[in-house]
Amino acid sequence: MRPMLILVLSLMVLPAYAQQAAGFYTSVSATGTTILTNVRSGPGFSPVKLAEPTPVTRPSGSSQPQAYTALVSEAANLHDVPEALLHAVIQVESGYNALALSPRGAVGLMQLMPATAVEMGVADIWDPASNISGGARYLKSLMTLFEGDIELALAAYNAGPGAVQQHGRTVPPFAETQKYVPRVLRHYQHLQAAHQAK
Repeated sequence: MRPMLILVLSLMVLPAYAQQAAGFYTSVSATGTTILTNVRSGPGFSPVKLAEPTPVTRPSGSSQPQAYTALVSEAANLHDVPEALLHAVIQVESGYNALALSPRGAVGLMQLMPATAVEMGVADIWDPASNISGGARYLKSLMTLFEGDIELALAAYNAGPGAVQQHGRTVPPFAETQKYVPRVLRHYQHLQAAHQAK
């Protein structure tokens, strides 16, 4: 039997979603509490929906880093995360596409899962500023959890902190994560070198 993940959310959270998010279901209990789970455990459960992306006013060629420089800088300062690291994560996660939606339901520039966005206090997961700030806050929490080890923080960002813990605080042996971490680190090191050369 698969383990069941249950998150209790206020009724103010889920009605904002309108496109199906793969793998999550919701139901309302007799007391009016909204239940979010990864297992459809009865006929009263329906797929979680994601909101249709609100049109974002961005300059043409918005897949370029320059379109989000100010937002990344602000989030980096607010959450004490290296600016170059945020740019590296965005590059690998979404290629700077603010409307990116993965098959697993990850959203936006930082590819936040809806549950993570709720946990990080993101009001509008599709809004670039909110998405970047939420992703930066999450990344900072992972860096704190893994005592400043950027490699492990990135592995946790991709595979989840539980996976990193379960594999002895090492990069989990998942093909996607094994490729993801070096890619982000390469972008990060390149951006650091470019900044130092200025």
